[in-house]
Amino acid sequence: MYTKSPPDNAVSSIFQLLQLEAAAINRTSEQLDRQQTDLSLQILQDCTGKVIMTGVGKSGIVAQKIAATLTSIGTLAIFLHPCDALHGDFGIVTPEDVVIMLSNSGETDELITMIPHLKLRSVPIIGILGNIQSTIARAIDAVLDASVDREACPLNLAPTTSTTVALALGDALAMTLVQMKGLTPEAFAFNHPAGRLGKRLTLRVKDLMHDRDYPKLPPDAQWTDVVCALTQGGFGAVNIVDGKELLLGIITDGDLRRWMMKSHASHLYSLTAKDMMTQDPVIVTPQTLAYDALQLMEKRESQISILPVVDETNKSIGLIRLHDIVRSGLS
Repeated sequence: MYTKSPPDNAVSSIFQLLQLEAAAINRTSEQLDRQQTDLSLQILQDCTGKVIMTGVGKSGIVAQKIAATLTSIGTLAIFLHPCDALHGDFGIVTPEDVVIMLSNSGETDELITMIPHLKLRSVPIIGILGNIQSTIARAIDAVLDASVDREACPLNLAPTTSTTVALALGDALAMTLVQMKGLTPEAFAFNHPAGRLGKRLTLRVKDLMHDRDYPKLPPDAQWTDVVCALTQGGFGAVNIVDGKELLLGIITDGDLRRWMMKSHASHLYSLTAKDMMTQDPVIVTPQTLAYDALQLMEKRESQISILPVVDETNKSIGLIRLHDIVRSGLS
């Protein structure tokens, strides 16, 4: 258990510093040169290669994050450390690429050294810079003003507000590209197959269904056959099919129990699968999104835990359980 509370002024400092950084981002939105911003977007929109992010120190870390964001929205981007570039990795740069440099001072030696070599390759350069009068600013194609009045650091030394502003500018560029390129949720999910959104938009019934050794019976099967099929299959349901494997209905564990409760013992042996089955059950196809199948099971007055899977001719080809969908991480 913590026994020593921080001083009141320390707690207040948290709020003040957050407000300082928020104000810096707001100021950036007001000080950006519209012409330079428009030029930066044109360069990115016309890029037929990849976006190469580069920077040193904390700026380099921010550059890596922006590269990851761009890639996640379908704009191929990488991070290239200036030192690595100058020692052989320039081979990855092509004339079709665009380079975005991050530097708070605008005087980063490693970046300045890169510029002539990038110009030899006719690569456009955009700068997210804290000094728009700097050496880098004067040498590149487009400059985005990321200057700040002061750092959040009490000593005004550690990169804090400046890196926040640079990151926000990178995010703004990336999200504007989303709009310009007309990125759809499906395209976003294509690059995020493991995320919940990705699974909702890409995972299909065919990826989770049971299509081998699932239980199925003809409509004239006796109730004892139904019991055996439900027990041996372990799925909690059995598809009822005709001679051509077309789906006629489904019998679940619940259906069996209800029939046993309402039928006199002497009548049980005359029951057939056709008597007990639910006709015209809710069905899905292999191409149905697993998330849509989940909604079909849950968004109803009485929830169901298993669905028959049929092809385009209504032929029975499997079963999918609520358990399978939940286990995939879609719930």
